[in-house]
Amino acid sequence: MKMSKLTRRMALSAGLSLLSLLAANAPTAAAGFPERQVTLVVPFAAGGSTDVVARIIAQKMSEDLGQQVIVQNVAGAGGNLGADNVARADADGYTILMGTVATHALNPLILKSTPYDAEKDFAPVSLLVVVPNVLVVNPELPAKNVEELLALLKGAPDQYSYASSGNGTPLHLSGELFKSMAGVEMVHIPYKGSGPALNDVIANQVPIMFDNLPSSSGHIKAGTLRALAVTTKERAASFPDIPTVAESGIPGYETYTWNALFAPAGTPAEVIARLNQSANTALKDPTVAERMKEFSATIVGSTPEELGAHVKAEIAKWTPVVRDAKIQMD
Repeated sequence: MKMSKLTRRMALSAGLSLLSLLAANAPTAAAGFPERQVTLVVPFAAGGSTDVVARIIAQKMSEDLGQQVIVQNVAGAGGNLGADNVARADADGYTILMGTVATHALNPLILKSTPYDAEKDFAPVSLLVVVPNVLVVNPELPAKNVEELLALLKGAPDQYSYASSGNGTPLHLSGELFKSMAGVEMVHIPYKGSGPALNDVIANQVPIMFDNLPSSSGHIKAGTLRALAVTTKERAASFPDIPTVAESGIPGYETYTWNALFAPAGTPAEVIARLNQSANTALKDPTVAERMKEFSATIVGSTPEELGAHVKAEIAKWTPVVRDAKIQMD
């Protein structure tokens, strides 16, 4: 028997109403998040400061989320490889990134092209910690503080060099900002990593270096390096006797390495909120606080919006430094 047009319209309307009702009552993709393990991509090799922070945070987030947060190291291209993997991942919160000043501020400025847009291709989750850099010198250098170092540099322009972990790295840029703000000159000597650079500073092949405080801390304690100043606005809790660069004659100077969580752009707001809550809960754990202090990291924590603003501010800060130093890499 054929259906009349009216009957067909009524049947179609009823079907659409049923589908709408089912959709309204169906659980969203974010409702039960997470229902399986979450992968936290670290875009650098294992053992570095970013990797250490990631593993401390991942352990506590696993406990809070009720699912394992697995750290995956995807090193290469100065952090771009791992960051791009996350930018291209499904926007469901199950693949997230441990971003840094390199992946989200410096690489986009220094490299001729990056495979991702640092702002458009990621959804900010939370700023986690900042890690101080430190200005160290070989103990034989006749400078016991920043003021004496500046006097040496101004008295013999271009006669002194400083080491870094590589061209375009945050440590290289720390040196360039120091030169710019202090009005001094130093020759930059790039190395393939912090380890080889430290070895040559200890051997007095290069007298000066900007390094991450955690990797230099053992040498500072042993006396094989002399720490002149930390680069953060406040002194490091693990080395309270080391002054800041800002209080040592260069007001306003501030650099540091930071670690933050990002998800792919388009990740549901509910998932971002859950990840943010879990990350900030982990940061408040006393054991995490103690481990971060031992590591010389300062806990921050933030909203997604605050992290987004932080990224914009970092790009604005480093743009003139990169431009004036004429740093450009393929």
